[in-house]
Amino acid sequence: MTWTITPEPVDSPDAVALWRSYYTEVSDRWYLLHQGRTTDPAELEREITANTGKDLSLLLLARHNGTPAGTAGIRRTPDPTTTELTRVFLLPHLRGKGGATHLVTAAEQAARTLGATRMILDTRSDLVEARALYARLGYEETQPHNTDPYAEHWFSKRLT
Repeated sequence: MTWTITPEPVDSPDAVALWRSYYTEVSDRWYLLHQGRTTDPAELEREITANTGKDLSLLLLARHNGTPAGTAGIRRTPDPTTTELTRVFLLPHLRGKGGATHLVTAAEQAARTLGATRMILDTRSDLVEARALYARLGYEETQPHNTDPYAEHWFSKRLT
């Protein structure tokens, strides 16, 4: 199994397809948990179209044996020493094969290159796999750093 992680334009066909997979999964998980249904298709299309990722400083794309497999995004914050990790996602059939660790590690290195000494992120309670990954990689749960209505857990890690 070979993993490669490279920067990717947020509007490339591979990035757009992975964003669609990511958003569909996290949205459906939320609606199934809270309302017993999947996301309304019109709402899904509206949100995917509205959240293009143009606000990211960098999008990393993971490929497994050359095939697009996942993403991790970095967003600058008002504090130039801090970046935010977002859009960490692997296609379900490739989870448990080390790709998420490669993605997050590459994102941390890219953040250091941008001058960051700290990475922050948020996630939800139902995304237990993500919370376990972040804890395993040295992220510590912190006080909220945003008011995102879907954020339920906030993490931070020193990058030095």
